[in-house]
Amino acid sequence: MSDLTWQKSSFSDGAGPNCVELAAAGNGIHMRESDEPDAVIRTTPAALGVFIRAIKTGGLDRTL
Repeated sequence: MSDLTWQKSSFSDGAGPNCVELAAAGNGIHMRESDEPDAVIRTTPAALGVFIRAIKTGGLDRTL
């Protein structure tokens, strides 16, 4: 995974280690939490788009 170019969100202030980072590789997207760089998950651009839309529209909000 060291050959990937990781990018942080433009909303990240960069001051803390708790940022989601993304890297594109081939036909997939790799994601990791900056404070745990060895824990990487991979998804497709389409699946990531569905996930982001669900977050933006409140589709994952629930009252516990």
